[in-house]
Amino acid sequence: MPKLVRLYISQVLIGFGLSATFVALLLYTNVGNLWHLVSTSDIGWIAVLMLFMFNGIVFAGVQFAIVIMRMERDETPKGGKRQPVATNIPVRVEATSRK
Repeated sequence: MPKLVRLYISQVLIGFGLSATFVALLLYTNVGNLWHLVSTSDIGWIAVLMLFMFNGIVFAGVQFAIVIMRMERDETPKGGKRQPVATNIPVRVEATSRK
């Protein structure tokens, strides 16, 4: 498996783990009376599942983006002499006037 695919899968798993923790904390702290709404409804589990999945998608994307942006680039020269090209050579330019 390529390194990038392995990196992506691991970051997605971390993102969904963060999502599970986030949803559990939301329900535990009863933000916006969410625990009561979910526990008293017969389809409350769908709301929890949707909250987990959508937050998981967002957290996984952010996690992967952070890892990609933190990667270091190699700034060493890859070849060539890297000498500046002479730019102070005079060039004759024809001057025209409008009448």
